Formats: sequence, C-alpha cells, structure tokens
Amino acid sequence: MTTTFDGPRAQALLATACAAAGLPAPAGARLLALGENAVFDLGDLAVVAKVGRGPELAERTRRELAVADWLAGQGVPVVRPYLTAPVLADGHPVTFWHRLAPAVRAAEPADLAPLLHALHRLPAPPFTLAPRNLLAPVERWLAGADGHIDPADAAFLRERKADFAAAIGGLAPQLPPGVIHGDALPRNVHLTADGPVLLDLENVSHDLREHDLVVLALSHDRYGVPAEDYLAFTTAYGWDVRDWPGFAVLRGARETASASWVAQQVPGNPAALAEFRRRVDSLREGATAVRWYSF
Repeated sequence: MTTTFDGPRAQALLATACAAAGLPAPAGARLLALGENAVFDLGDLAVVAKVGRGPELAERTRRELAVADWLAGQGVPVVRPYLTAPVLADGHPVTFWHRLAPAVRAAEPADLAPLLHALHRLPAPPFTLAPRNLLAPVERWLAGADGHIDPADAAFLRERKADFAAAIGGLAPQLPPGVIHGDALPRNVHLTADGPVLLDLENVSHDLREHDLVVLALSHDRYGVPAEDYLAFTTAYGWDVRDWPGFAVLRGARETASASWVAQQVPGNPAALAEFRRRVDSLREGATAVRWYSF
C-alpha cells in the first residue's frame, strides 16, 4: 500500500533526515510548498529543505546538487546547497539549501529572460545532463492517483503522452540545443537586493532551448500571465517561441504533463480533483484558452 505524501508525512521524513545529518530537530519547520517536493523553511538555521515525494527522485537530487555547483562556477547566480549530498529518509531524498535573503519583490517574466540568456550561452558541463523528457513522469503521476480519478481520463492522458513523445522526436529546433533550466517560470527566480537568483535546478537538462520558452508562452495562454508581461519577456529574450513551427507540439506535451502532474495531488484533495478535471476536459475539447490554476 502506498503511503500518502502529505504535509505530516513530509514533516516526519524531514525529522528523520535532520537527525541523520546531525541538524537540529525541525520542530518549527514551515511548509512552503507541496508538489514533487515538500519544501520547508527550517527557521533559525537559515536553511530550506526539499523532501522528495518518492525514492525514484534520488538520482535527480544528486544531479541537482552537482548542477548548482557547476552553474555557480559559471557565474550564474543560483541557490547554494547547505549540504553537498542528499540525505535519504525512508528512501526519500532530502536536500538542504542556504535560505536566500528576502525578496525585494516578486519576480516578473522580464526578470527571467536575462537568466535564460546566461544559461543558454553556457557550454556543456563536465558531467552528463539528461534530455528534458518532460513526459517521463506522467505514468508515475497517474499511477499515484489510481482509484481516485476516472480511468478514462488516465487513458486519455497516456494516449496523449505517447503521441507527443513521438512528435517531439521529429522537431527541428530554431535555437541550438544545449543547457536548459527545464521549468523556466518567474516563480523560480528570487529577486534579492543583490540581483536575481535562479531556483529549482532539478530539471536542468541538455535539450531544445525552446523548452524553456514554451513554459512562459503556456503560462500566458493558460495561467493568466498578462499579454504585456509576456511581451516584455519575449522582447528581453529577443524571440517569441510561438513563431516556431514546433511550438504546438511542445505546448501540447507540456499541457499533457501539467494535467497529469495535478493527478498526484488528487487523493484526499477535492480542489486538486476539480483542477484535474478542468484541465482534462479542456484538452479533450481542444479548448486552448480555458484558464488553468496553479496548484
């Protein structure tokens, strides 16, 4: 039987990891986010911990730590690890990061563009980066909702996954492939008094640079990013990925992944089920302008 990954479960895993790492018990830890990871602020320690949803994320967390060190060495401002290796708690990988200074304001799309410019100019690192297979976790996410979502919806998303995975292989890029962030959103930029810092490096990959640009285009279409903010981003970057013939394929693939991602949140969460249904229904109907809501 699969144990539900929720706030209390993540808190217990965090306590185990802190004990194993010789860190103070996280009695006052504050949950900041619950998704692929449960993210906690550890208070006086000035450390943020990320508890992985499952043991299958262990290799990804090790790569994320290596990526953070490499990017810092390349002059890209990134969040810095507090510990250099993940700690396993009941198989779940837990990483610890230096807490950043308070943000001076929320990051906007235009703040993301120069960081992507810097990232997209980098050479390959001295270690292997995997491709950005954003559809790879779809099966895991859907399996995590087994018994809680309509099997027909799961089958629909699995079919979309197979179709888009095949289509991606035939895309001709406009930009030279290379290092990408993999989840390039303003929420993954933290603006301090010293400048912007790039967060959430777990999906840094070697793939089509267009992946990083489709993310914000979809945010404009689905999540309410205003047209003027999207224009500021494309102007700062210097190109609008919507002008690329492959845009519809990468957009469709990301929509499929985004709908499937919500499924893992559904058990015990009626709001997640409602959002999952909203996303699947709009995909079935080809309703590309239906608003989705961040979860």
